[in-house]
Amino acid sequence: MSITSRANIDYSLFIPAVIIVLSSCFFLAIAPEKGEAIISTLFNWTTSNFGWLYLMIGLLCFFAMLIMALTKIGNIKLGRAEDEPDFSKTSWIAMLFCAGIGISLCNWAFIEPIYIMDSPPLNISKGTAEAIEWGAMYPFLHWGIVPWSIYLLPAVPMAYIFYVRRIPIMRFSEACRPLLGKSVDGPVGRLVDIIVILSIVGAVGTSLGLSVPLVTELLGESFGWGDSFGLQLGVLAVWILMIGWSVYKGLGKGIQILSNINMGLAMLLLVFVFLVGPTLFILQLGSNSLGLFLDNFFRINTWTSPIQHSSFPGSWTIFYWAWWVAYAPMMGIFVAKISKGRTIREFILNGVLWGSAGTCVFFAVWGGYALNLEYTETMQISQILTEGGIPAAVTAIVKALPYSTIVLPVFVALCFVFLATTVDSSAYTLAMVTSRKLGMEEEPTRLNRMFWTLSLAVVGVGLLSVGGLKAAQTSTLVVALPMLPVMVIMVASLFRMVKEDFPEELGGQRNHHQAANRNNIQRSIIIN
Repeated sequence: MSITSRANIDYSLFIPAVIIVLSSCFFLAIAPEKGEAIISTLFNWTTSNFGWLYLMIGLLCFFAMLIMALTKIGNIKLGRAEDEPDFSKTSWIAMLFCAGIGISLCNWAFIEPIYIMDSPPLNISKGTAEAIEWGAMYPFLHWGIVPWSIYLLPAVPMAYIFYVRRIPIMRFSEACRPLLGKSVDGPVGRLVDIIVILSIVGAVGTSLGLSVPLVTELLGESFGWGDSFGLQLGVLAVWILMIGWSVYKGLGKGIQILSNINMGLAMLLLVFVFLVGPTLFILQLGSNSLGLFLDNFFRINTWTSPIQHSSFPGSWTIFYWAWWVAYAPMMGIFVAKISKGRTIREFILNGVLWGSAGTCVFFAVWGGYALNLEYTETMQISQILTEGGIPAAVTAIVKALPYSTIVLPVFVALCFVFLATTVDSSAYTLAMVTSRKLGMEEEPTRLNRMFWTLSLAVVGVGLLSVGGLKAAQTSTLVVALPMLPVMVIMVASLFRMVKEDFPEELGGQRNHHQAANRNNIQRSIIIN
């Protein structure tokens, strides 16, 4: 792939976005107490007033993806008839999975079932057998087919305009043009794209804010170093160097290599825990969780606790849906870029099903192992969580594994590479958004890519200075809120484009003229 010239940066979008991002982080760094107070107020306001909306958007995304996959729309190829994918299916799935999940899996796969077991939903009594079963099941909701539908839905219209309509602009505003018309060329379009940038930065900053303390705790346990803000900044600096190398090298030589390494390490640790842990218990609990999830699918996807006002929906499901919405622009643009030559059906079925299956397997195995430690009273993980937080609990669980002196450094390496694959994808995406035009085989400038890598580091420092899970949660909720109407517009725009370009797919007619029709579309609207 070639690299665009330095002049290709769109400074009318680039400069306002940079000012907003850096000024927000500067405020958090110099006034952490005021920042924490504002964060708490925003969190309560957002969850109280808009929680139901996040849940409805989740179901909208799921059913939209289902319709596209199961109807003739799925036959449409993201590219010309002769276009072939740039990456093998294995590498494509690895890049998609690592960009979408990252180190969050290392943070939550062991811990979330324990948290939910200790504070269960739906008035279930704490610490009971029912609480354990629901604790094991709920990650299937939070990391399953609905989140992956939210994640990947924007990628379909983005890939459509880029590879089917051949419009060399990777921006959400362009995907909204069929509905918003020429208004996307003015302030409305700029607003949409700035919302996208802030959404990506907020989501990735959340991952950095949650992940750096985990790695410093793991390093402290491995080498006897005491945790400190200085060590956290040091870990962040090493991360940025790794991410910078990956982003500098680009898709094929950097991001793809890290993603493949990442998947190898993750699968190694997954199989290891499954074999040395309580294998039968993990299989039985995983099977039970799947049935419990299917039985309660609509109830748990719409539960807001309107009468008793339980804090569970806001702290868990609504927060997660906001996180997925905030990450959706990054996934939409990045995954669209790597998906040339695949049909919409192949894209959805492989992306949503493999993505959700992969995350649910990790939660079933790692979460099942942690629940067994708690259930058999081998380790009081819930108490460690209360007293020491997530990093201390994850470290204790990993240390409880056989051959922990070997497993612990491997887990640290997995954390490093997992976060790198998320942040490098995000920096690459931000560079694409702030580029004027990108040809089919072009990449953003290295200067643009490296700048966004450093900017994400600054965001991480800002969130670390405020500290705590609440800061990370709120930053995600706030930046995701304006993304909700944008995603609705994108869905409507996609169906309008398909209706205009492939009327036979929506009218139920045979599609033997599809390839010729698509090529005519591409020739007629290509922008030179």
